[in-house]
Amino acid sequence: MTPLRFDERVAVVTGAGRGVGRSHAKLLAAKGARVIVADHGVGIDGGGSSPEPADEVVREISESGGRAVACYASVAEPEDAQTIIDTAIETFGRIDVVVNNAGIHDPGLFTELSVEQFRRMLDVHYLGTVAVCRAAWPHFVAAGYGRVVNTVSEAMLGGISELTSYGAAKGAVFGLTRNLATEGIRHGIRVNAVAPRANTRMSASHSDSVAAQLSIPKDVMNTINASMPPELCAPAAAFLAHEDCPLNGEVLQIGMGGVARLAVVRTAGITKSPLSAEDIAENLEQIMNISDAQVTAVTEMVQ
Repeated sequence: MTPLRFDERVAVVTGAGRGVGRSHAKLLAAKGARVIVADHGVGIDGGGSSPEPADEVVREISESGGRAVACYASVAEPEDAQTIIDTAIETFGRIDVVVNNAGIHDPGLFTELSVEQFRRMLDVHYLGTVAVCRAAWPHFVAAGYGRVVNTVSEAMLGGISELTSYGAAKGAVFGLTRNLATEGIRHGIRVNAVAPRANTRMSASHSDSVAAQLSIPKDVMNTINASMPPELCAPAAAFLAHEDCPLNGEVLQIGMGGVARLAVVRTAGITKSPLSAEDIAENLEQIMNISDAQVTAVTEMVQ
């Protein structure tokens, strides 16, 4: 197969200073893209800032023969998000790809998390993704081309405690991804998402809690974490960012050497009019049966 190259393309990767974002930026650069390494350099809970993570990734890309520039703006501020895209335009003259990876992690039980903690999660994960996409969108529309790769999480599906704020914010990004895909297709813009499984400083901060919840011995958890280097997530992001990618509105669960489709399905259910609560109770098994379920599709927006 012909290698998937990004020569002459310009990509913005947010949260690119460490972890999964760093791997995305380095792989795109290795494949020929000119990369904006956007990272505010904050702690995992969103506090503080530093230029060092972004500068280090730019140095690594440059030493490998690639082209990259750093941007230290915060995606949580709309003006800063605009600065990230402006940096691409001013430095390289165009923008072709946006990989929204920036995120924070602040786990806690629902009853112990403050409203401010929920809001901070939405500001970075959801509204940060919105702001960067809004800044890039006019350029994509004018060019008749664009690729957006958002970052969601399996946490949006539930199953692990202490992630109500994080999982809900990622669920919002999922909804944004699906709806932007509907609007973008007529302009040559494709919008997809990845759900990474990776051992990063964020996952490590919650690793002990997850192990306790699932009764996983510490040595086994360490082995699991070792099998999830962030670099294994980058190929899927690169595929979704490429001009030859046919997908739109999809989520690829990635990591540990695997890739799979995450999708919302609709069961065959029942149809009855009038429909009563008792009808639902009596036919619950059929309603919940996924054997004939269909994946909900993204279609072009009709105006």
